[in-house]
Amino acid sequence: MNYQDLIHQYVKILEGFFAAKSSLFEEVLNLTTESLKAGHKILVFGNGGSAAQAQHFAAEMVNKFLKIRLPLKAISLTTDTSALTSISNDISFEHVFSRQIEAFGEKGDVALALSTSGNSLNVLKAIDAAKEKELMTVGFTGRGGGKLAQRVDYLLDVPSESTPRIQEAHLLLLHLLAQELERRLS
Repeated sequence: MNYQDLIHQYVKILEGFFAAKSSLFEEVLNLTTESLKAGHKILVFGNGGSAAQAQHFAAEMVNKFLKIRLPLKAISLTTDTSALTSISNDISFEHVFSRQIEAFGEKGDVALALSTSGNSLNVLKAIDAAKEKELMTVGFTGRGGGKLAQRVDYLLDVPSESTPRIQEAHLLLLHLLAQELERRLS
């Protein structure tokens, strides 16, 4: 497949997502705005490429997206190597995010899970921990959402099974979220 075909495929995926999920995305945006306005935070996490995107999004919240402004509260649960390795070593990798949710999550916070498959055990356990602590839970996944679909309050599943296309769409969605949160909360 040449790059022009990939671009066409990506555009089709985005059009499909927004045709099906634009009102849900707006609802997530509104609830996240209200959470941050109330002094709560976003806890964002995922594995592999999704971990990198979690870090990228948290940095844009804390620092800036398009303009210098007061920091917005967001923490990527993928960045503390000592916590990640000690939890993995002493308990299990399944709990690398749930232990951090237990430590840092507070009622009213937003747990934002990034998982292309929606089936990563450590992501599922983190969402379970977030539900116990009464956090709002949001899942960014691929088509159907996997097991995560039944666990999150809001499922923003990209209509694709292709990991690269899903991750590209997640990056756009995270940028849209960052841009709008920055606009509303500056």
